[in-house]
Amino acid sequence: MNRSHFIASIISFLIKNPKAFLLALLLGGLSYSYEFFIARDTMVFQGVPKAIESSLETYTRIFRNRAYMVGYSDLRGNPLWVVYKLTPPFQNVSPLKRPDSFNADWRNMGLITSSDYVNSGYDRGHMAPNHAIALLYGKEAQEETFLMTNITPQKPMLNQKLWQHLEAIELESFAPKFKELWVYTGPLFDFKTTHLKSSRFIEIPDAFYKIYVGIEQSGEIKTLSFIIPQNAKGNDRLEKYLVSIDEVERRSGFDFLYELDDKIENVLEKKIDQSSWF
Repeated sequence: MNRSHFIASIISFLIKNPKAFLLALLLGGLSYSYEFFIARDTMVFQGVPKAIESSLETYTRIFRNRAYMVGYSDLRGNPLWVVYKLTPPFQNVSPLKRPDSFNADWRNMGLITSSDYVNSGYDRGHMAPNHAIALLYGKEAQEETFLMTNITPQKPMLNQKLWQHLEAIELESFAPKFKELWVYTGPLFDFKTTHLKSSRFIEIPDAFYKIYVGIEQSGEIKTLSFIIPQNAKGNDRLEKYLVSIDEVERRSGFDFLYELDDKIENVLEKKIDQSSWF
């Protein structure tokens, strides 16, 4: 039985059995309520990122995975934000083997596949990082970082040099400084729309952001954020790309940490202070 016939048979059964139909509605409602009101909040710090102004460019569908959550744009073929939590890495743990391939995400209806990047001139850039997620959350969580809804076009020089360097620092240097470290990351786009030559579904970002929110043992919050352009050089100093969270919000169109007390949020989002990090 193919998928369409299977779905038709399920619909027919529910119509003929109203009690089963009502039960399905109830279970569906409970599942949605759990997802919307409980599950998502456990995977972010102080609020699921939301668009400052609603538009097609900032509309996302939210996909929750084992170790990270995505605000995905079908219009741009990119995750517009990804959030994950790091803790101090375990000692003497052998790294897991990197998966052999990237996989389409059924929630994206298979519109974006790994082959869309072939001969494009761009790497498949992870937003939730393979190595850190594998180390802290295990094999199944690692495999989910290879879903195409976690991937965005990055120039090879950026992906394999400075971005990889930053991912290593956040795990090996930033995370051990805090009880927990929340990371928000994603692509940024200017007003000129350019797509991969190999796929009209995937827009090419102009830059990428990272927001770090470190929670100390005392509960004090420290923040650090970067905007790194596609043409960044591999040997650039990361400090060159420090910005405020306010600037990331302006460029991305998303509001972060909005559930914090307004006074605390305003101070943290204006500040550029690297003293607790480097």
